Order: sequence, then structure tokens, then C-alpha cells
Amino acid sequence: MSTTTKTTTTNGEQYDGFTEEERGAMKERAKELKTRARRGAKAETEPDVLAKIAEMPESDRVIAERLHALIKANAPVLTPKLWYGMPAYARDGKVVCFFQSAAKFKTRYATLGFSDQANLDEGTMWSCYFALTELTADDEARIGALVKQAVS
Repeated sequence: MSTTTKTTTTNGEQYDGFTEEERGAMKERAKELKTRARRGAKAETEPDVLAKIAEMPESDRVIAERLHALIKANAPVLTPKLWYGMPAYARDGKVVCFFQSAAKFKTRYATLGFSDQANLDEGTMWSCYFALTELTADDEARIGALVKQAVS
């Protein structure tokens, strides 16, 4: 997520706090939890993910659609779900990987992230976030391998 910024209060004072985008993500997460409680933990969540992807600007949407297909093909044990308003993929309810569109926090690139639930441990330091500006065939092969490793 992005870093905090100084915000001006109504009386003109500044404070370090959450950005508007971060507050929006927290509100989306609260809505997701309420929806899950209402529908039940076993409810189908893929339509929500696909709807969120469809709302994205074209450059992010193209990447998100391809990632969704890659993750489903290479890690069918993962369940698509929304997580802070982002497409995420979970095993046993715990997020393993997620896609953050560039538009989400007004960054210059989209991100594919892996949580500590992903089995990507390699030595004492390993990558768990990847910047994406587009997806090439080589990128797709690497992502497919990473996703398979993440659930192994």
C-alpha cells in the first residue's frame, strides 16, 4: 500500500494519517466482511472478483484478467475473493496472492503480491511483490511457476 501523507484538518492543522485511497480500501474491506457474514463463508466469491476486475481501467483490467486465468490454471486450489477491494486468491480462507491495480493507490504500476502464506521461501531473502506494466509470455511463464510454488 502507499505511504501515509500529511492531511489538513478543517481547522488547518496537518497530521500524518491514512490517504484517501487507504481509507477507501479499509471501507471496502469492511464491506467485504459484512457481505461474507451475510452470505456465509462458503459463498461463491469469484463473481465479485470478476466484477471488480471489470471495473478497472483498461491497462489494469487486461493484466488482472490474464492473472486471474493464470492463477486459476496453475493453482486451482486457490479460491478467488476480494481483499481490501483487490482480487485475491486464498487457501483455507487465507490470502496467498493478490493483484493491486495501479489505479488503486494511484501508482505508476500494478502489483502482483504474495503473502507469507505463499511457499516462496528461498534462503534468507526472497521477492514477494512484483511490479507489472504488461504481461509478456515470459512473464506469464514466471508467474505460473511462482503461483505453483506458492501453493506447493
